[in-house]
Amino acid sequence: MRRIWFVFLALPAFVMFIALGGVVVMLLWNWLLPALAGWSEIGFWQALGLLALCRILFGGFCLGGSSMTRSRIRSRMAERWGRMSSEERERLRRRFRGYCGPFEPADDEPTAQEGSPEA
Repeated sequence: MRRIWFVFLALPAFVMFIALGGVVVMLLWNWLLPALAGWSEIGFWQALGLLALCRILFGGFCLGGSSMTRSRIRSRMAERWGRMSSEERERLRRRFRGYCGPFEPADDEPTAQEGSPEA
């Protein structure tokens, strides 16, 4: 019996939450972007579409939270880093330097940068 009441209360609350999110996105867009960037105003359904697109691109599909949170990913990577040999670590550093700059975990000594003054 409790589940039935929960569904009857949760479904309208969920719809209202989504609608409120669409209204907030629409109002913020129409307030900021036409004045700042000269873009046209959007309607409610376009705002809902934009909200859904942002959720897909940046938030994922999980409703109850991701099974792989950032802290869990970070701890798994730290565990993998701890199991690597020094040669494997240096190989990984060299590989990532080309993509995203220097790669130094917090627990290791930083390596000397090319072209940087040494103290």
